[in-house]
Amino acid sequence: MKNYWLFLSLTILILLASCRDDFETIPSSGDLSFSKDTIYLDTVFTNIGSSTYNLKVYNKSGNDINIPRIELGLGENSNYRLNVDGVPGKSFQDVEILAKDSLYIFVETTIDYNNVTDPLYIDEILFDNGENLQDVHLVTLVQDANFLFPSKNAQGIIETISLGTDSEGESIDIQGFYLDDNTTFTDEKPYVIYGYLAVPEDKTLTIEAGTKLHFHANSGLIVDKNASLKINGELENQVLIEGDRLEPEFSNIPGQWGAIWLRAGSKDHEINYATIKNGDIGILLDSIGSDASPTLTIKNSKIYNQSNYGILGRETNIMGENIVINNAGQSSLACTIGGTYNFTHSTFANYWNNSLRQFPTVLINNFFTYIDNGAEIVETRDLFEANFTNCIIYGSSNIELILDNVQGSMFNYNFKNNLLKFDDYNNSLTDIPEYDFSDLTHFQGNIFNELTDFKDPYENELIIGEESAGINMADAIGATQVTQDILGVNRITNPDIGAYQHIIFVDED
Repeated sequence: MKNYWLFLSLTILILLASCRDDFETIPSSGDLSFSKDTIYLDTVFTNIGSSTYNLKVYNKSGNDINIPRIELGLGENSNYRLNVDGVPGKSFQDVEILAKDSLYIFVETTIDYNNVTDPLYIDEILFDNGENLQDVHLVTLVQDANFLFPSKNAQGIIETISLGTDSEGESIDIQGFYLDDNTTFTDEKPYVIYGYLAVPEDKTLTIEAGTKLHFHANSGLIVDKNASLKINGELENQVLIEGDRLEPEFSNIPGQWGAIWLRAGSKDHEINYATIKNGDIGILLDSIGSDASPTLTIKNSKIYNQSNYGILGRETNIMGENIVINNAGQSSLACTIGGTYNFTHSTFANYWNNSLRQFPTVLINNFFTYIDNGAEIVETRDLFEANFTNCIIYGSSNIELILDNVQGSMFNYNFKNNLLKFDDYNNSLTDIPEYDFSDLTHFQGNIFNELTDFKDPYENELIIGEESAGINMADAIGATQVTQDILGVNRITNPDIGAYQHIIFVDED
């Protein structure tokens, strides 16, 4: 019983002590420490809120202190916003910190480009004043932009575009809007796009060199029947298409926006010197019944970090040269439901490490499936051509090329002087005729499972080094069709396999 009363007394004392709503402090003497002396808030678009950044303020003394004042240097006119220990504002008085303790300050900003004289917007957080004044600098680059988005009607309903009807005849709609006419995007200001921007029938969207397109979440580009997309990047002035989060931690995050969807019946698409990154599908191309000319001609372009596919072609016609695709949640290149596909001096890699990957780097088939009255129906379409010359097809899986042929339609393919990852270590595919690599009708001069010597495939650095098995192994005739690599390096003599001529890596240690 004696121990019980002792325990009860101690418990009461602890509870009483914890219920104090104040404690004796002394004013700060200007000896605060900070987790950083300058907070660089990453580039923001005009009138778009930034991410939240944090600053930790340390009281390393043995005394409980109060900071008489914490405020922004520009006061209430500042475009920065603070939150000090859970309290929002721009000025705070008598902020207390226990001995050997700390507090968090969170910083955000929203800036109107038209209301600042310098795009480099600077302020500071001031701690105390007079002789004890301390400060932490705040720096943000604000960027003007063209903002494109669906309209709202009087009832607040957001504009949509129709993608057709479902199996029950109901309209399939997504938030988006159509351009009015033939349109040209220039590099004067970036474009920030909300919803799906659609190019109407018989019109063309032209994107000039140096232009930057930033798609918001659940946004993308759609090109309708008989409409065209022309991306005219240049070696030293490329087009960039990515999400609208500009912070470094988002620079390689997949799935930040939707897709570039070139719909059935669209035509004459040309993409040159573009980087397309961080979406769901880089390019989705449907073109049922496309004619002999390519529906899409894509050259000197890179597609990275797509949560599903880099390029997904469905019964279409694609011609590609000097393409680099890497890091896709499914396949970097999927040539499906038949069609015509010709690729020369391209690098198709997949070192996706965000989740398990179901498909290889390159997938080729001539069929599609659907469910009818509970039964799976398989329909085939002609694969007129799938030709790969002087390409690298590689990745982190054992088998990075699948040729999936269903009898009933054509399945024509040819691989010449490629560097391929195909390690069928358990011989599970040996009896499938499409993988008879000794068949000279379909395979000539290919190299299997040898070193690519990519610089850093997990960082999308797919240039090859001097140890690559692809050095000087490209087909000379194919090289004369694509005389420069993706960086503009001449490959007429001693051409290497892939989109890049090799370099000697410099040891950065």
